[in-house]
Amino acid sequence: MFAALLLTLASAAPSATAEQAAPSGGLQRAFADAAAEYRVPQSVLLGVSYLQSRWDGHGGAPSVTGGYGPMHLTDAATALAEAPHHSHGAEDPRGDTARAPRTGQGDPPEERAALPARLRTLERAADLTGIPAERLRTDPAANIRGGAALLADAQRRLGRAAGGGAADWYGAVARFSGADDTATAAAYADDVFDVIRTGQSRTTDGGQRVSLRADAGVRPDRSAVARLGLRTADRTLTECPVTVACEWIPAPYEQFGAGDYGNHDKADRPASQSVEYIVIHDTEATWDTTLRLVQDPEYVSWHYSLRSSDGHVAQHLRLKDVGWHAGNWFVNAKSIGLEHEGFLVSPDAWYTEAMYRSSARLVRHLAGRYGVPLDRQHIIGHDNVPGTLPSTIPGMHTDPGPFWDWAHYFTLLGRPFVATAGPGAAAVTIRPDYDRHRPVYTGCVKPGDSCPPHGSGAVRLHTAPDASAPLVKDIGLRPGGGDSTTGVNDTGARASTGQRYAVAERRGDWTAVWYLGQKAWFHNPRTRPTAVGTRAVLVTPREGLAEVPVYGRAYPEASAYPPGVPVQAVTPLPYRLPAGQRYVTAGSTPGEYYRATTFDTSQHTVVRGEERYYEIQFGHRVAFVKASDVRVAER
Repeated sequence: MFAALLLTLASAAPSATAEQAAPSGGLQRAFADAAAEYRVPQSVLLGVSYLQSRWDGHGGAPSVTGGYGPMHLTDAATALAEAPHHSHGAEDPRGDTARAPRTGQGDPPEERAALPARLRTLERAADLTGIPAERLRTDPAANIRGGAALLADAQRRLGRAAGGGAADWYGAVARFSGADDTATAAAYADDVFDVIRTGQSRTTDGGQRVSLRADAGVRPDRSAVARLGLRTADRTLTECPVTVACEWIPAPYEQFGAGDYGNHDKADRPASQSVEYIVIHDTEATWDTTLRLVQDPEYVSWHYSLRSSDGHVAQHLRLKDVGWHAGNWFVNAKSIGLEHEGFLVSPDAWYTEAMYRSSARLVRHLAGRYGVPLDRQHIIGHDNVPGTLPSTIPGMHTDPGPFWDWAHYFTLLGRPFVATAGPGAAAVTIRPDYDRHRPVYTGCVKPGDSCPPHGSGAVRLHTAPDASAPLVKDIGLRPGGGDSTTGVNDTGARASTGQRYAVAERRGDWTAVWYLGQKAWFHNPRTRPTAVGTRAVLVTPREGLAEVPVYGRAYPEASAYPPGVPVQAVTPLPYRLPAGQRYVTAGSTPGEYYRATTFDTSQHTVVRGEERYYEIQFGHRVAFVKASDVRVAER
């Protein structure tokens, strides 16, 4: 039932064979040695590791849920103790100026005691192998031995002997996931065996080539999952595809206080309003804390949460209803919010392959259901959502940040970012090589201190074609005119993978794009490009206009509001789009406003005007311009 949905990856697999001899190479040899020592089929060990980390070691740094090394051995207590505290910003999650700002949205305290077993697997691996915990965290070969020992232990606990073929290890793989329900454990094991069937080959972040030859004929014994003694999750009310393990954990809709209520708004989408966006977040909290918060009527809400260790999904809101998650009411009213588990804020924190795959399946399903285009102006990060007013821009959140691998994510979505136009195209799609592209970030622990190097999907933007030139400024983020920085949460001079921009100029190995009303340069050498040519629709100010205003929400004109519904101001942001500049648009949208300020849903209404807007990629975030102010400049 939960057979994994295979999405074509860039790497090609060699011809099928049951087991492979390990090619030369330190990491490949480490897998072979650990498999032999603990009598775990090599393909199983490689398949599990690929689903956890894609065989990367991450320099000994923990994942977003405290997992270490190629096998993602979890030690959340250590990771939490070492993680600097961080807040994405001070935004009002509703982003609705028609009501008082939502209060009480400080970062929740983490429960660091009594962590579940799935967040303490490194401790168990140390007991089984006798290898010190520090070595398991930092030495990839030791980490792989620890993972092999855990798999062998899981096999023994199922009453099976070590050794044998890969097909006999389905139950042990399911237990290794740490899932507490049958569907998630089975979905995880299905994913691992799909990797084994198709094979994989890639160069890791440590520069080592690792390969898993395909075994198309492996047929695992799936009945073993029933003997794990796991619970059955309630997915009766969920709106999830069958390709993900999902359960219903509802967010409350309750009235409290004088005219106050939470933690979301009832609606009737798509009958009332279309769904245009899917917003990617990270939680800054553990899974248990995340679930506790979303079930608090005085907190905020989103539609789905995804667990890092195994990709398990919990749905909290009906898709027809509006969550309070993006900090912009226009976007909230027309979006679905996905929170991905993660509390580590250091730039070397990483997301598991299991979560990427589960998230991609869910997003692909939702996009197909609502007709949401699979592009970066509709599948957006929280850090791409615009502020609603000049005053809200500095407090907008910055998750999932520059270390979310958009290129890999969109490959899993079946929409990889490829060139659709030649090298002299009028527009480009940002697409650095995530693993090799490692810009320096600062401020992870102390302001100005350099962060550990890490792959990134973001490029830095300068005022001139020179790496020493100042970064471009964001006058909305810094109203006083301060400079953009290399801070890990500073989006003022950043372009992200998949975002498309109009080319302003090319000079040698540098390309300039129009960005926040100015020319912004990034290094883009032909031998190692960070962007590719793309076909795009561009807009520019109409003839006779020196500049046009830019907006953070596409609200209707005043005449569209019926009696009894207060007119919402269409307030420009502090930016301008000058004549002669062009920006990529994803299309036009009517001005809309969802009036929902009362617990009584009979008073909710959608106001739709005649004024149309173009959504544009304006800076790191999207923005809107009135269609009456611009013309289509190029297709």
